[in-house]
Amino acid sequence: MKLHSVFGAFLDPVADKLMVAATLVLLCSRPLNVANFGQVPWLLIVPSIAIIGREITMSAVREWAASQNSKLLEAVAVNNLGKWKTATQMAALTILLATRDSSLGEAGILVASGVILLYISAGLSVMSLAVYMGKIWQVLLK
Repeated sequence: MKLHSVFGAFLDPVADKLMVAATLVLLCSRPLNVANFGQVPWLLIVPSIAIIGREITMSAVREWAASQNSKLLEAVAVNNLGKWKTATQMAALTILLATRDSSLGEAGILVASGVILLYISAGLSVMSLAVYMGKIWQVLLK
């Protein structure tokens, strides 16, 4: 169909971020049983705050950069770190959503791998935010 619109170009990344944020909030609403640790209520809250905070910050920064000049917009262009963040985030969310079903039986190790991937994704989120902010700072100082 190859249909494109300015509104669609704006809404597509926003919709992705909203779906990830909604999934994280819903996952945080019920504590996980992780391997031998039992229920740990705060386990998903920590990386979720980092991920959602980064997404809100980057969305605001990208909108601001788009209104300023092309050099700033280039500074916040997508990079490989962001792609790795997205890949680990999607893998983590897929695992965590799939293991919520109690009919799977004891999936403690699988849940633990999803949690580990989510923490890796949160770390990559913070790192990519720092990289973007560093690039913006360099452009602003020139």
